[in-house]
Amino acid sequence: MDEQDVRRVGGPQMWWRHGPPWWNRWEDEEHTPRWPWRSTVLITVFVMAGSNFAAEGQGDYREHLDPFARVLLFVASGLLLWRKRYPVAVVFGTSMAATLYLGAGYPYGPVFLAVAVACFNAILTGHRKAAWAAVGVFWIGHALVAHLLYQWLPPSGDSAASWGQEGVIAAWVAAIVAVSELARTRREQWVRERAERAQAARRRADEERLRIARELHDVLAHSISVINVQAGVGLALLDTDPEQARTALTTIKAQSKEALGEVRQVLDTLRTPGDAPRAPAPGLDRLPELVEQAASAGLTVEVAGEPPRLAPGTDLAAFRIIQEALTNVVRHSGSRHARVHLDHDDGSTLRLRIDDDGPATGADAGGSGNGLAGMRERAAALGGTIEAGPRADGGFRVLAVLPLKASNEVKEER
Repeated sequence: MDEQDVRRVGGPQMWWRHGPPWWNRWEDEEHTPRWPWRSTVLITVFVMAGSNFAAEGQGDYREHLDPFARVLLFVASGLLLWRKRYPVAVVFGTSMAATLYLGAGYPYGPVFLAVAVACFNAILTGHRKAAWAAVGVFWIGHALVAHLLYQWLPPSGDSAASWGQEGVIAAWVAAIVAVSELARTRREQWVRERAERAQAARRRADEERLRIARELHDVLAHSISVINVQAGVGLALLDTDPEQARTALTTIKAQSKEALGEVRQVLDTLRTPGDAPRAPAPGLDRLPELVEQAASAGLTVEVAGEPPRLAPGTDLAAFRIIQEALTNVVRHSGSRHARVHLDHDDGSTLRLRIDDDGPATGADAGGSGNGLAGMRERAAALGGTIEAGPRADGGFRVLAVLPLKASNEVKEER
């Protein structure tokens, strides 16, 4: 799910920024290394065949390829089959085989490729010092053979190599190490970026789950509270006042239908992420409807002040905060009267104050449940605050301060 979320949010990934698709196989092979049969066979065939061509051009001043030379070539390239499991042993093995090959006077050629691949693999898997030491031994061995030991080694009558040739070999070794180090750096960067994208995707998924949980809690807590009260009224009046019981059942039906609609709207965001919602999110324009629902639960709500024009996110948060506060009055207060006051005098913040006269009832009446935590999360997400607690006269107050423009909207304007 997280990887799908990354692709959906960020679009198609560019390989030059996040690594080619085959690059991630290195990461998997660190845990369960595979045998690189195909590449090893191709390299071995290339080294063996290429050395034959090289021998034809250097036959006058280098030794001809004999069985021992072919064994050394086969060992140098065949060792690459174990490069994923034993990178240090392989890089030293290929370097030693190549050093013996050149020390025996055989032609220069593709044997260098085996050393390059082994060095590249060792550096890429984190064995940098071992790779440097191996290619350093290879270069020193070649220098000793070319400038000191040549007179005792084949081919007979050979002379010391020129320092220009030695410079080419040194440059070749340095280029191998440099390319390998560059590849290692890029790989670490790609792995780090990949981990950061996965972490960001998980964070977005957690935030979305929290948002949905908050929405479901607010919708269900309010609706079920009204349904619970009306169900009690219906049961109490079923025999003595059937008409009043019928009214309570009608309220239960309407409230449950509305709750199902809002739950379905929340769940639709899970089924079709990124699509526009089928119905607009509730806002303070539905405050009269909320007052009627509270009245059906036996709670009289007095509203003072007019709501300003709000952004959709702030409008939804304000509505849910008032809804949750009234739900808490129904569930946890002995008072059947609540007051909602809206104020936006300074033009930059919206102040919502919800009061009831108490007394508090129930074990969790102090405001430690998920409802108040959800209100605080909604306010904090917009850059606002929530204060909730008992009043000195025994009632309970919820005070929400919300910016008329959410912090993310202000950043966009800047």
